[in-house]
Amino acid sequence: MVTLTRIYTRGGDTGKTSLSDGSRVAKHSPRPEAFGTVDEANAVIGLVRLHLEPDSEIDRLLSRVQNDLFDLGADLATPEKEAPKYPPLRIVASQVEALEAAIDAHNADLQPLKSFILPGGSAAAAHLHLGRTVVRRAERLITQLAEDEPINPEALKYCNRLSDLLFVLARWLNDKGAGDVLWVPGANR
Repeated sequence: MVTLTRIYTRGGDTGKTSLSDGSRVAKHSPRPEAFGTVDEANAVIGLVRLHLEPDSEIDRLLSRVQNDLFDLGADLATPEKEAPKYPPLRIVASQVEALEAAIDAHNADLQPLKSFILPGGSAAAAHLHLGRTVVRRAERLITQLAEDEPINPEALKYCNRLSDLLFVLARWLNDKGAGDVLWVPGANR
């Protein structure tokens, strides 16, 4: 476990940050951009949970996702190395499969889409849509990182599935209440 007794270190005052292997990189380089955006997505999911019944099925699912997002951040903060001294924390296939199972379970009750969905409906659904867009940005940043450095392929898969899960959960919550907000092409011409 991590023990933090001091919050500021002054180590980042020159625009550099430490990766989990101790190497230092610019704060705006692809790896910190990717794991920073994953952190942002986690914060949005925290906002979603404020609008859910505590300990409800969706709240428990999103609690698990938040923990996985810390795993994902740790994965992205650790460059791939041959035969590391200590095995790094990496996203694994079972975490991706758990997202797929949740997507399938919650999508099964929904009517097929006949239009694109606009972010909205309930407060929780609107925040889920925001989270979905932040996860998509993280996914783009991870693919950019992967062009220059090897990454764990499960990390990218996790992001891809997570954005789908957040979309399905927004629809699922709206189906139980406010209803989806549908795009009407050219409605304001």
